[in-house]
Amino acid sequence: MSFRSVMEPIFARLPAVARPDKQVLFKNKIMWTLAILALYFILSNIPLFGMSAESIDLFAHYRAFFAGATGSLIVLGIGPIVTASIILQLLVGGDIIHLDLSDPRDQSYFQGAQKFLVFIMIILETLPQLFGYIQPDAGLAAALGVDTWVITLFLFIQICIGGVLIMYMDEVVSKWGIGSGISLFIVAGVSQSIVTGLVNWLPGTDGFAIGLIPKWVQLISSGELGSLFSSFDGILYLLVNAGILSLISTVIIFVVVVYVESVRIEIPLSHTSVRGARGKFPVKLIYASVLPMILVRALQANIQLIGVLLAGRGITFLGEYSGSTPVNGIMYYLSAINSPSDWIPSLVQSNYASMGFDAPALWQIGLHVGVDAFLLVAGGIIFALFWIETTGMGAKQTAKKIYNSGMQVPGFRNNIASIEKYMQRYIPKVTIIGGAFIGLLTLFASLLGTVGSAGGTGLLLTVSIVYRLYEDLASEQLMEMHPMLRSFLGKED
Repeated sequence: MSFRSVMEPIFARLPAVARPDKQVLFKNKIMWTLAILALYFILSNIPLFGMSAESIDLFAHYRAFFAGATGSLIVLGIGPIVTASIILQLLVGGDIIHLDLSDPRDQSYFQGAQKFLVFIMIILETLPQLFGYIQPDAGLAAALGVDTWVITLFLFIQICIGGVLIMYMDEVVSKWGIGSGISLFIVAGVSQSIVTGLVNWLPGTDGFAIGLIPKWVQLISSGELGSLFSSFDGILYLLVNAGILSLISTVIIFVVVVYVESVRIEIPLSHTSVRGARGKFPVKLIYASVLPMILVRALQANIQLIGVLLAGRGITFLGEYSGSTPVNGIMYYLSAINSPSDWIPSLVQSNYASMGFDAPALWQIGLHVGVDAFLLVAGGIIFALFWIETTGMGAKQTAKKIYNSGMQVPGFRNNIASIEKYMQRYIPKVTIIGGAFIGLLTLFASLLGTVGSAGGTGLLLTVSIVYRLYEDLASEQLMEMHPMLRSFLGKED
């Protein structure tokens, strides 16, 4: 008896959100999407009952694109979903698990395996955080007359419930709403960070407001702006702490992503039965979207999780940590660059001094930036290639969709093999170029920082997701007016 024959019935029995029996009306899709978005914000503001104030967020630096909220019911965010996707994409892409994702049965098995793996990852990502990081409230335990392990168990149950809710909320949006829940949650979390970074009037460590707008209002009204321009440290403060670099980075990323999303190669198509009926198949420069960047950063986050857990047990051969921040060793080089404070020497020295560690040498900082650049570019290419194959966007799957829609490439034989051969000229090459480009763009945003400390990856994802959501909205409206377009766009339910 094979492993697949044993697991397939288990995957089939996993609870799932039912698919709609007929096409969901556009207004109903909007309502489902908004309802899930509202539920996400409600859950992100429900604190974990019994959590101590001394708890540490292991994924603080990756919070923006994990779409979770520190100390809330959805502290895991989309982490388990993304991690499960990474594992399966590597196994399928490396041909360790033999699946033909153009085959409906194999596709169903892949989706079942992914959901099963998400349940496992929810548990595996929850347990390490409860061993010294998300701590139980000893005062609450004493007040209730129970041992702290009872509070820890209750925390475990809450976090697991939150992880399962996020998984099924994503499934609801994918089947009944517009786009995907993962994309929706990322946009919600990053947008909240950006708005907070612009208008937060609470005072920071420098005495001025944290938000960009109130901080500049205070700087101008206090008369200190002129004195800051008169020294190097003052100019550095304005660039980094006062948010000039992050504002420039945010604007540039927004403009570049919107422009690049419109850059495409248009492959001419003609109808096999209707003379004169022609169309075009667009292959965007960012063909695989920017979602593979989530996979790259999630891989780094899981590597850092291993380092944190080992360091917490006194095993520091991979590197030491201050909270969830690696300060030396191989884990330092494998960590993500998040802001100018991670690579500008004077800021790095200041941060290390506050943590009580010796700052890395200049060459070590340079190597750190170089390693992160390599991981983003190489990882962007690899995961982009895996992404298009596992989501039905590869040359073979695309050729099949074009053929089934009754279209063909002019001048080529009307069969799937000929269309696939033509698509192979463009799709893999554009995917590689797009993956490398999006990796470099992520590095640029990470080096300069972003408004609200949303992170370069988070901002990049948000702008691209919002742009594609706009395209999805237009596509849904068009298909509602012209239902025959659904077969060509691969939207049959």
